[in-house]
Amino acid sequence: MSSDDTLTRAEIAERLNRQIGLSRAESAQLVEQVLDLVAEALEQGENVKISGFGTFVLRDKNERVGRNPKTGIEVPITPRRVLTFRPSQSLRDRVAGA
Repeated sequence: MSSDDTLTRAEIAERLNRQIGLSRAESAQLVEQVLDLVAEALEQGENVKISGFGTFVLRDKNERVGRNPKTGIEVPITPRRVLTFRPSQSLRDRVAGA
């Protein structure tokens, strides 16, 4: 992994190249296709579940009143859709054991 401990698309493609034997171009294309499929499903309002890894869940938040912490003035917060990730129990166990 890189020095800042972040796994990037390029590093995933590189690992596919080394471990599976796909060419660099094929590895990069495969990573992009998988990420595009996930993004397209989320754009269409579908949740995405990857067994043994976790679930990407879309939630619609209603309009609510927020408060500026410095001034205390109430400000309306517009309704929006947010994306959350819920890791599977096996992923939680792996991360906790690391």
